[in-house]
Amino acid sequence: MSAHEPTGAERPLPDLLRELATDTATLVRQELELARAELIQKGRQAGKSAGLFGAAAIFALGAFGALTATFVAALALVLPMWAAALSVTALYAGVTVVAAFRGQAALKQVGAPVPEQTAASIRQDAQAVRAGIERSR
Repeated sequence: MSAHEPTGAERPLPDLLRELATDTATLVRQELELARAELIQKGRQAGKSAGLFGAAAIFALGAFGALTATFVAALALVLPMWAAALSVTALYAGVTVVAAFRGQAALKQVGAPVPEQTAASIRQDAQAVRAGIERSR
């Protein structure tokens, strides 16, 4: 090995291009790994939350069924049974429509699940590459 290492300006173009390709491939692999890790972490958090919501939903359905029976029974004291059941059903249908429209509006505000750190890192990398290109000119 020689005592004098060639600088970037002294190195042959094929060597520089080979190094650029290697560095670019490494950078892309690192960015993909970061995106994967970020999505896995978010997925685990969402999975735990979904399990808890599932358990809550099961018990809520039981409570809702009991409440529905109570409403129908109370209305059946003043209305025929069929009219009491129809009244409760109409009330629930109205609540369902309002909740569906509000849920749809809220979902539109959430947007797509995007690995935000990775996107920011890629933007920084692109800016650094552009700055390096401008300096070399």
